[in-house]
Amino acid sequence: MLESLKKGIMAGVGLGLLTKEKIEEYAKKAAEEAKLSKEEGEKFLKDLLRQSEEAKKELDKKIRDGINAAIEKSGAVSREEYSRLEKRVEKLEKLLAAKKSKTSKTK
Repeated sequence: MLESLKKGIMAGVGLGLLTKEKIEEYAKKAAEEAKLSKEEGEKFLKDLLRQSEEAKKELDKKIRDGINAAIEKSGAVSREEYSRLEKRVEKLEKLLAAKKSKTSKTK
């Protein structure tokens, strides 16, 4: 009974997207309707909060993976690659300036 109740709540309200307060509210209401003991109700709430956190992490991961795939497909450079190229350009500019300075001194 408790397991099917958990699954119903998870499916019905999108547990990963709810705030802690909303989860507590739903858990309290569901525990009362299922006539759970105080200990069972607390365990039920704890399980829902843990599952909510896991769902949020999984959703975040899927979003990041999707964004990264879209960026890669678009051909845009990553922040790390941009920084690496920027440092390389700065180094080359310094080398060029040093060569120009050296060349102008020999003239």
